[in-house]
This record gives sequence, structure tokens and C-alpha cells, in this order.
Amino acid sequence: MTKRNIYLETIPPEEAVSRAKGALDRTSLLGIETMPTHEAIGRVTAGPIFARYSSPTFHAAAMDGIAVNAESTFSAREDSPTTLTQPEGFLFVNTGNPLPDGMNAVIMIENVVQKDETTVSIEAPAFPWQHVRRIGEDIVATELLIPQNRELMPCDIGALISAGIYEIEVHEKLKTVFLPTGDEVLDFLDKPTPQAGQVIESNSQVFKAYADSWGVSAAWSTPVPDNEDTLRTAVMDGLKNGNHMVVVGAGSSAGSKDYSKRVFESIGKVLVHGISVMPGKPTLIAISDERSGFPGRLLVGAPGYPVSAVVCHEKILAPIVAWLMGKSAPERVTTDVILARKTPSKPGMREALRLAAGRIGDQIVAAPLARGAGMITTMTKAQAVAYISEDVEGAEQGETLTAELLVPKSELDRVLVHVGSHDNTLDLLANELMGLSEPMRLVSSHAGSMGGLTALKAGSALFAGAHLFDPETNDFNFPFIDRYLKELDVTVVNLAIRHQGLIVTKGNPLNIKGVNDLAREDVVFINRQRGAGTRILLDHHLKTAGINPQAVQGYDNEEFTHMAVAVNVLTGAANCGLGIYAAAKALDLDFVPLAHERYDLVIPTEYMEDERIRTLLALIRSDEVKTKIGTLGGYDVDLTGQVMKVGVGLG
Repeated sequence: MTKRNIYLETIPPEEAVSRAKGALDRTSLLGIETMPTHEAIGRVTAGPIFARYSSPTFHAAAMDGIAVNAESTFSAREDSPTTLTQPEGFLFVNTGNPLPDGMNAVIMIENVVQKDETTVSIEAPAFPWQHVRRIGEDIVATELLIPQNRELMPCDIGALISAGIYEIEVHEKLKTVFLPTGDEVLDFLDKPTPQAGQVIESNSQVFKAYADSWGVSAAWSTPVPDNEDTLRTAVMDGLKNGNHMVVVGAGSSAGSKDYSKRVFESIGKVLVHGISVMPGKPTLIAISDERSGFPGRLLVGAPGYPVSAVVCHEKILAPIVAWLMGKSAPERVTTDVILARKTPSKPGMREALRLAAGRIGDQIVAAPLARGAGMITTMTKAQAVAYISEDVEGAEQGETLTAELLVPKSELDRVLVHVGSHDNTLDLLANELMGLSEPMRLVSSHAGSMGGLTALKAGSALFAGAHLFDPETNDFNFPFIDRYLKELDVTVVNLAIRHQGLIVTKGNPLNIKGVNDLAREDVVFINRQRGAGTRILLDHHLKTAGINPQAVQGYDNEEFTHMAVAVNVLTGAANCGLGIYAAAKALDLDFVPLAHERYDLVIPTEYMEDERIRTLLALIRSDEVKTKIGTLGGYDVDLTGQVMKVGVGLG
């Protein structure tokens, strides 16, 4: 039986970074190279740089006008102008021209009265060196221009060239290689179609994008199989090729096929195996020793799950790499955000929380996104990330957190924060909003219809999508609004009437015809989460049919979106689930109609004049968007864009 790894200990990321810095000798690791100055942006100077030439190298006119000897103008007055004759008394100059011999001042052309081609008069005296850039005003030859260990900025390049520095010595660029691992990992360059159990390798490109932003020279290899000897050879090849850092993607955890730790121990010393951050825990740091033939190099085991890998890159590698290259560690702008939903966390572990964030009123509200370590889309949807401390068990709804912004702060003013029921039309609207000449971003937290109303009550959403059916009144949403939002004035706008039904496998091999079939022993169901309008609709139909929910196999298995329900059916994890026709159509599944329902947007009336809401409603009411909604399938747009009233029902 293959031996499993055991985490040495989990330590805070700051300590992990400190251990790496303490073990690395950056002076000997990165050499010095000479390169053309004009190509040196972002590089770090290896020593002090002194100016070769002064700038300017001559006395130069700083204004358009006439060059004069200041002493000849001292008697000039408004009531007694002084007349000057060219060329003895003055000469015309433009900005940047050398100051003529014998002249020591410039009078702006606006203050000169030209009497004829050779004669001018002035009404005020000039003082010596007026409007003149003197030799060395900016740079004096031999002075210190740029100190050692300075990361060069665009203006530094200009100053260096102006001072006659055409080549400079800089610290060598850190060179690294990323080694993806796993028998199930497919090389993306082959444009593969993954089969069951296979994944397309992408972590190498996420790492390379980070490395490019850090100013690191990064390469990657094809996927390395799950074999200890093969991995050791790949790591050694990385060192032989002159890399200062070798990063192994995946294989750093505690599984029986996670070989990174054993490989690193065979050629170096393991400093860190496990950081106290979730996701990101399986981070591994080692230093190569004499056994490798290339001592003092950095060896890193990055987690395989993409979100975990990102935490490793941002919280561990970024500060270490910056320190090695003599740069400042990258820092993000932080801001206070109000948490839209209660979020539990595990004590003893710091937890990274990706957030969909936007401004609501005078505060920034942030809704937690899904927290799975493998959910890379949470990173594409997030505007911010906050860290829940290891000494608490989570964060409460309405709690203020300090978050790192992933977008410019001004962009939060153009974000529409939606909390509520999931619907495919929201994705359509999100795309349409980003296609505007002044794009807006729609971010959504799928908390179900009841979760949306709760968020509105707490002031943590700009609007909520809901499709709550009340069998007693045969109406949608208003009975629930009256019950749960008594003190909040809201406007209800219809987005679409949608078709709900049972999503079943293509061809419906089990011949599922309705709700009664859900109680069959051969039918496995996938449900929506508690508080979802779809869950409430299901419970209504089960009650009407006299079926105990516990008689439905899979009733307690929950998903948060219609598309997730459809994927469960597509992959065989379930035989059917209740959802919208559009989700079934998108994945080419069959659909057994059950009910029509009204999907509405519930908007606090105080936000109806908000530019973002006005823009959203204008889109919804446009014929173009209505046509696109209809094209999705399973939607009627007869009420789309209309303000709903109590008792309208389905129109």
C-alpha cells in the first residue's frame, strides 16, 4: 500500500513566507546582468547609477519670447517702456532653444510689443535667469540618479537616457517553471475533449499570468504522470535548466499519489507543509540542497484545486518572489464591506471568502460566492476577497469585513448586486449590461427566493429575483412580500413567465410523467435548496399529490441553480430534478412540464431612480432583449418589464 503524506504542521502564511526568506540567499541566487536601458522597465538596479551628462546640457529658453540681457531692461516701466533692437538688444527664441551668448533672461512673447521687424518695447523689467532652464537644472553630471535596489518605473527610464545612461546593471530576472501533475490531467494545447475522470490542465496558465505580472520569466511543462521517479526527474530537469524556482502543481496534499513532499525531501529540505488558510492548505515549500547539484533553489508544491492554487500564489509566492527580486510585495486596495449573508467557517483556519460586491446607498455590500476550492468561476465573478480570522467560527449577516478589492473601487458604483433565485435570464442580462457603451456588471448570489427577500430586508441587495407561489391566493410573490417585507416599500417588475417541470435524461428512459413518479424506488431526485421558490413549488405539488417528501429518494440532496440540477441529470447523479425548461434545453435533456410561474424582480422603491436599476429596466423592456429571452426556450414575455400588482397572477 502506498504510504500517505502527513502534514508537518499548518502555519500562518506570514510564517511560511518568513521561513522561506530565512532559508534563501537572494544575493547568490540571482546574479547581475547588463541590459539596454530602454528595455529595463520593471527591473531592479544592481547598484547606484550616476549621471553621465547634465540635463539640460545648455542654458535653455523655458518660454516662447525674446532673450535679453536682464540688466538692459531694469528701467522699463508701464508709463516708460524700454525699446530693444535686434540683434544687440534681443533675439527671438522658442521654448527649448539654447540661450544666445550674452543673454541671461527670457521675456514671454505675450509681454512684448513688436514695433517693427527689428524693434520691440517692453513695459516691465526682467530679472536674471527669468524663464530660463539653466545647465543641470534637472540633472547634474556625476550626481546620484538612481540608487541600488530600485525597481525602475517608466519615468526612471526617461531620466536615465536623458543623463546618457544607455546600459545598466540590474538583478537577474527570476526564472521559474511550472510542472502540472496527474494521470487525469490533459494538456490544453492538444485542445482535448475530457472524458469521465479527466480534467483540462489550466493551473499552469494561471500561474504564468501571475508570474508575468510579477516580472518573472515563467515556463511550463506538459503534465507529469503520477509517478515519484518521473516527477523527481522533471524537478531535476527544471533545476538543470537554470530555474531559480520550480513549482509543482498538485501532488502537495496528503493523498497516496501526492509525491511532491517525498521528491523535495530527497533533494532538499522541506520548510513548510500546510498553511492555515482555506482554501490553500496543501501548500509545500522546500529549499534544494547539495544532493540536487543546485543548492539554494526554491521548490514549491502548489495545490491542485484552482482556488487553493490562487491563494498559494497570492499569499505565499507573490511576497517571496518580490523579496527575491528586491521589489515591494504587491498590495491590493482594501475597503470595508457589509456581509450580505451569514457565513460559517472552521475555527483554527483562516478562510478566503470570494465576494460579489457593489455599492448600495452609502455602503459597499458583499455577497459570499460558492467556497469550493475547485470552483474557479468564483474568481471570475468576484469583485473582492475577505479573510475570516482563524479565531472565529464565521461572520454574521450585516457584519463589517475588511476586503481586498479585485477591481478598481470606482467600478463598484456600476455593479448591480442581486441576491435571490437563480434564472438563466440573469446571465443574459449580465452579458447585455457589459455590452453597453458604459458597461455595468451584474453579480448574483444564488440564495433562493426567500434568501433574496431576506437580503432586501437587511439592505444587502439592490434587487432580488423571486418566483414564490402562494396556493391560497393563487398569486406570486406578493403574499410573501406582505409577510416578510412589511416595512419595506418595494416595486415588483416581471422578468418573464417561465416553464417549470421535471428535467429528465434524454429520451426519458424511466418514463417519468409527473410528480407521482418521484416516489418510485427506481427514481433518484435532485432537489433545490431550502428557501428556493422551486423547492416551495415542489413541496406544494407533493402535498397536493399526497406524497411524503421523505418518500422521494434524493429529496435531501440540494443544488443552488437550475443548471446544477440539469448537470446532475446529465451526468447520471440523479434521474430527474425540478427546474426550468431553459436549463433542460441548454444541456439537451428532456422536460416534463409541470407548471408556469412568474419570475419577478423585487426592487426597493427607493432604488427605482438609481442609474443602474433604470438601465436594467430599460434593457428588460427592449424588444431586442425580450426576443433573446424567448430564444432561450421555456419563457413567455407577455408581462416582461411590466410593474406587477397584487392578484395579477399569470396575467
